[in-house]
Amino acid sequence: MPSPTLSLADTRTLHLAAQGLLRPPTGSPQPHQLLDAIRAMGLLQIDTISVVARSPYLVLFSRLGAYPPAWLDEALAQRQLFEYWAHEACFIPIEDFRLLRHRMLDPANMGWKYNAAWHQAHQPAIEKLLAHIEQHGPVRSADFSRPAGSGNGWWDWKPEKRHLETLFTLGQVMVAERRNFHRVYDVTARVKPDWSDTRDALDEATARQEMLRRSARSLGIFKAAWLPDYYRLKRVALKPAIAAMLEEGSLHPVSVEGSDEPWYVHHSLLPLCQQMQQRRIRSSVTTLLSPFDPVVWHRKRALELFDFDYRIECYTPQEKRRYGYFVLPILQRGALIGRTDAKMHRKEGVFEIKGLWLEPGVRLGAQRLRDLTEAVTRCARWHGATRIAVDAVPEALRPHWGQGWACGQEIGGQA
Repeated sequence: MPSPTLSLADTRTLHLAAQGLLRPPTGSPQPHQLLDAIRAMGLLQIDTISVVARSPYLVLFSRLGAYPPAWLDEALAQRQLFEYWAHEACFIPIEDFRLLRHRMLDPANMGWKYNAAWHQAHQPAIEKLLAHIEQHGPVRSADFSRPAGSGNGWWDWKPEKRHLETLFTLGQVMVAERRNFHRVYDVTARVKPDWSDTRDALDEATARQEMLRRSARSLGIFKAAWLPDYYRLKRVALKPAIAAMLEEGSLHPVSVEGSDEPWYVHHSLLPLCQQMQQRRIRSSVTTLLSPFDPVVWHRKRALELFDFDYRIECYTPQEKRRYGYFVLPILQRGALIGRTDAKMHRKEGVFEIKGLWLEPGVRLGAQRLRDLTEAVTRCARWHGATRIAVDAVPEALRPHWGQGWACGQEIGGQA
């Protein structure tokens, strides 16, 4: 097949297709679609901030629509997913345990995620805790109390929590389930009783090449420099890795208008490339994205691909924030058109739009206004809200949104 030349809009479409954001969901979500969505993304990043739905649940909502959040918890408890350090802490399809096992067996390069000095200094206590889990069953960090008056702040974890995190990074315990989003740890031998390191684990070189293949599939289309970040791979020899994927046929070179750099498209998207050459195809999804959505978690990629300059500000001091604490990018039909600082007031049943900012040059035509209103309403209703409260929004939105609206009634779906 000759190397096609794609527009930047085409590349966005291909990326969104790979990420499960080409067309809006139709019908009622089904449990298997949750696993399909995670497999398409490869990784589902975990974050505990709950000003709106916690990030992994929100990422799935953007792709599935109004699904029951308990499905994610059930998939973990049923051993269809596992947790480990990948992009960061992530839910990962259980079949990819073999990709990350080498990190567990040799954690020396895990940085802050593995404190060798702590492990060495507290090895007897850590081994005692492991023996306790083996004998008595799963534990939570909350099962252990902190000595009175010993806490000094957010990151001053009690020793048992640090011990559990050490065992988790070493792969000696796994997260067997979550209760109210709190990790429940059990020994790896019980979570994966059929696993054998000798038989099943991949060596590091093989695992890294396979992670690059997964990254290529989940990105869909990319420049080589974007590839290592997906699994946080360091010191990657990209040229031979790309060459191997080109030779095996999993990648194909493409040209992108306005770019002198080589681009690559995953072979699974070749039919869509051919359709693009025959007729115009664009994403028709409008939704709010999590700050930890794979579409935006790589700042440089979001800027180059979507012309969207995005920084996660929840870990930035309030006085230095430009927009807000937990700002959700707004995806509308293939473009990132703005961002909103939202908050769910659960007791009051109110989904608050504290602020909303449109990107420079974005105009509010009738379709965009309808898409945006429906996307906010769907998200609010999924959160259990009965009303949307509107604070600071662009003047063009004020006549349509006023101070807010009720969201208890059904609205029209996306085209």
